[in-house]
Amino acid sequence: MRLRLLKTLAAFAGFAFLLHFVWEMLQAPLYSSARDLPHVQGIWICARAAIGDVGIALSAYACAAATQRASLWVLRPRAEGWLAYLVFGLLVTVAFEYLGTGLLQRWAYGTAMPTLPVLGTGMSPVLQWLLVPPLAVWLTARHLRRV
Repeated sequence: MRLRLLKTLAAFAGFAFLLHFVWEMLQAPLYSSARDLPHVQGIWICARAAIGDVGIALSAYACAAATQRASLWVLRPRAEGWLAYLVFGLLVTVAFEYLGTGLLQRWAYGTAMPTLPVLGTGMSPVLQWLLVPPLAVWLTARHLRRV
């Protein structure tokens, strides 16, 4: 069982990294702080962001596993697992965006970035969390069923 869980988490983290990295690269033009960077530096920044996204995804995975009481919940996800997974990840994402663009001023949105009213969080990071992690879960489950 432990080996199966490690394989699941490795597959999940791999898919999550690849998907988040692609999303980070595609959304980079929406950030004013990425506008004039050399290409290699932009790739490095997007890779680091994708690693952070994997950390959020793994934490959300653990939250869903605890909620669903199943460490391999991706193989048979139920509504409460999905809800815990998405809500946890979305809340962490919004908090990090708030800190990064506000209090810590680590990055800034460009004028092309649509933002949520009141919070001011960029729509692209919110959509990223709503679209990419479910795809990572689906790819992981599909992969594990074929192995």
